[in-house]
Amino acid sequence: MPDILVQYEAEIWSSIGETFVMVGVSVLAAILVGLPVGTLLFLCRKNQILENQFVFSSLNLLVNIVRSFPFLLLVVFLIPFTRLIMGTAIGTAAATIPLSIIAIAHYSRLVEQSLLDVPKGVIEAAVSMGASVKEVVFKFLYVEARSGLVLGLTTSIISFISYSTIMGVVGGGGIGDFAIRYGYQQFKTDLMIYVIIIMVILVQLLQFVGTTVSRLIDKR
Repeated sequence: MPDILVQYEAEIWSSIGETFVMVGVSVLAAILVGLPVGTLLFLCRKNQILENQFVFSSLNLLVNIVRSFPFLLLVVFLIPFTRLIMGTAIGTAAATIPLSIIAIAHYSRLVEQSLLDVPKGVIEAAVSMGASVKEVVFKFLYVEARSGLVLGLTTSIISFISYSTIMGVVGGGGIGDFAIRYGYQQFKTDLMIYVIIIMVILVQLLQFVGTTVSRLIDKR
């Protein structure tokens, strides 16, 4: 191991831990809130089983607004809200608030797109068999779209890692922030390069796992 990595080993592990916390909470928010929101977007579209133009337009507008914000500006814009929820706008825990909000908007759109790829005949067959909305969603839609949902979540996680780099602005920490503060700002180019390599390896590993799982569960 290079000497400079040994010198900063504790800080690097701490930064990786902060990244895992931020990304982990974001993923949880994406699954618990983004998945239902994306599903509702799909179900409320025109000619779908819960067609509701008001609900669809409202959710669609909200998701588009959040996704259109440059993330740094979103972080700054949400500082009062973050302080209200967490009691502070500084630190790793506080950083999870804006990350979770962008995670919900990001993944909900990918969920909607994955469900749109499900053949319409599958839904029509389910409805004709007397399936409830809940059964249509869990026994047909999610089953048919499971591969796309996993790939979408994988893409989202990689985006969340990228977004977490910006959280250094509000003291969120993380491995990206470490590379900027200790590598770039202190002119330790070799340290910055090593940290970038660590991030690349992490992203490649996540992509490999996500792609593999998606392929294994795709029975089409």
